[in-house]
Amino acid sequence: MGVMRRGFVLPVILIIILVIGALFILVWTRRSGTNINKDIESVTELPIKPQGNANSAPSDVDIPTVSIVATGLDTPWAIAFLPGGGLLVTERQGSVRLVDTNGHLQEKPVAEISNVREIGEGGLLGIALHPDFLTNNFVYFYYTYSESGGNTLNRVVRMVYKNGQLTEERIMVDGIPGAANHNGGRIKFGPDKMLYITTGDAQNPSSAQDKNSLSGKILRVDSDGNPAFGNPYGNRTYSFGHRNPQGIIWDKDGSLWETEHGPSGAETGNDEFNRIDIGKNYGWPEIRGKEGREGMVTPNLESGRSDTWAPSGLASLPTQTGLSSRFYFAGLRGEALYEVNVVGNSASLKTHFKGEYGRIREVILGPDNMLYISTSNRDGRGDPKPGDDKILRINPSKL
Repeated sequence: MGVMRRGFVLPVILIIILVIGALFILVWTRRSGTNINKDIESVTELPIKPQGNANSAPSDVDIPTVSIVATGLDTPWAIAFLPGGGLLVTERQGSVRLVDTNGHLQEKPVAEISNVREIGEGGLLGIALHPDFLTNNFVYFYYTYSESGGNTLNRVVRMVYKNGQLTEERIMVDGIPGAANHNGGRIKFGPDKMLYITTGDAQNPSSAQDKNSLSGKILRVDSDGNPAFGNPYGNRTYSFGHRNPQGIIWDKDGSLWETEHGPSGAETGNDEFNRIDIGKNYGWPEIRGKEGREGMVTPNLESGRSDTWAPSGLASLPTQTGLSSRFYFAGLRGEALYEVNVVGNSASLKTHFKGEYGRIREVILGPDNMLYISTSNRDGRGDPKPGDDKILRINPSKL
């Protein structure tokens, strides 16, 4: 009888231990803020289709905080939405990829630009659709290349997108100084239908102060690459004194804003978020951070020396109150999505997803009023995880 009791008691004890262990794990994960189902619930793939007006705030409570759009990309740098749905993505090594209206990444690139030179931070970078894309099918790209003498340069080109292919490359702006680092690379058409181009100092800081150099600038050109009418210095320069700007966007009032990398190495930090005014000098390399000098602009917000954002893509989302502007920018070294709320001359910063997805390169507002971001963990400076690099869809109403 005693033997039977011992044989019965041991399984009961094991069951009790397992139950207690499961309860301990559940309590620990809740107390530590870890949601073991978070990734399963929040990254369900969703289709990409135009939904409503991009100037209205998102309100779809059924869309999760984070959804996976595409995986297996190689250093995606920029995203452009096609009017009929779906999107084009640049990969830094020179490929342009298509994500269709059902959220499927097409295996074969729609173009592989042979002149692209992927070196350091350089390669195939920005993309922008012409404002009249529906009639002319023009798509613009910014990329790094090597001239016959071996110098590293950047250029802006135009191609035609038809029947799922990009052809007829034509150079719009050429000879932008390039280097392994500090190539800028963001291009976007503004409310004035002019093309704005961010260029880095190409590791030659003094060139940012030379109004006639194409490096360390925000350039403004017409759709054929000519200096835009009304530019302040009679050339392509719109603003100058920039180190390595990688994000530009316009707010609801038509004002231009920019993100810019501060110094690196021993002097790392002082990354900037700036309102850009035509003809102004933003100080690099003469001033940095909150330093001031007559005739030079101090940033609206900067990271200081104790933090590094390494900011890249920038998106704007009007607030429902209409009293302020809300921005989101990508953090590479910061490994986060940053939110900036601007009220008058004041700007405040919030941080989202710190360390969850690694390096983030692009942020763009989609036609469904959601934010789309790309990771950059395969760029040689990240820690790639399975599925990297990814494009993720973010519901800003749930942040």
